[in-house]
Amino acid sequence: MKGARFSRFGGPEVLEIVDLPDPRPGPGEVRIAVRAAGVNASDWKKRQGLMDRDLPQTLGYEAAGIVDEVGEGVSDVAVGEQVFGLSGDGAAQAELAVLSAWAPIPSALSFAAAAALPSAVETAARALDQFGAARGGTLLINGASGTVGSAAAQPAVARGIRVIGTGSPATHDHLRKMGTEPVAYGEGMTERVRALAPEGVDRALDVAGSGVLPELIGLAGGADHVITIADFAGARQYGVRFSRGDSGRAVYSLALVGELVDSGRFSLPVGQTFPLADVAEAHRVGEAGGVRGKLVLLVA
Repeated sequence: MKGARFSRFGGPEVLEIVDLPDPRPGPGEVRIAVRAAGVNASDWKKRQGLMDRDLPQTLGYEAAGIVDEVGEGVSDVAVGEQVFGLSGDGAAQAELAVLSAWAPIPSALSFAAAAALPSAVETAARALDQFGAARGGTLLINGASGTVGSAAAQPAVARGIRVIGTGSPATHDHLRKMGTEPVAYGEGMTERVRALAPEGVDRALDVAGSGVLPELIGLAGGADHVITIADFAGARQYGVRFSRGDSGRAVYSLALVGELVDSGRFSLPVGQTFPLADVAEAHRVGEAGGVRGKLVLLVA
């Protein structure tokens, strides 16, 4: 099969589409013929050598496609069904991928739209679960207009949580459509949040990593009420929990988000799509920023 790989660290130019061995699903796994695969910031961090140091490396932790092989013990899905999900081996940007967690693709979604969901949805659900955001409480999301922020805000609203979200003024209409009360980030953010919630908030989730953990701690009444998925150094400095997948993954969220999509209570826009062969260009666009929505690779 063809798949994305790099054999040296560097810029997007180190990415190649090469022949790779066809993967086989193990017990409790399925293999899909990939139709679309999500692109994440972790991909270019890997490519730059900021994560795993082994070489060569493949790319991709989420994909959507058609099941073509099931592993031992799998009984909830059959060959030919359309699913989206998470790939534990980081090789989903390829013609075939093994998924360790999956759910049926909602009927309203294309393969590209489904491939945009898994990583953002699981990350957001894990963070919400870890600090027990509850109905009737107030949650502040720093970076609510981004992919993970949007994936956290909509299920939180569906849970009956009041959500205040930071974003640039250009994103405020988008935030309101999600049921979120928008505030502008930057200088004066604390005062703007307190204008909406004079007593502060119950929980704060940082998905932007923009150096505002002290402000979030003040608004939420302590470091134990704040979680970040984007500021590892700040988390250590201020005693804030850093959410990561090795502490347990919220894979149930894949099926749950399908229900929310079907009921019209969740959407996550695709910002731009690229053929698999143009993975390097997808990295360039992603690193440059400015595209609202998820970047997705299409596999013929």
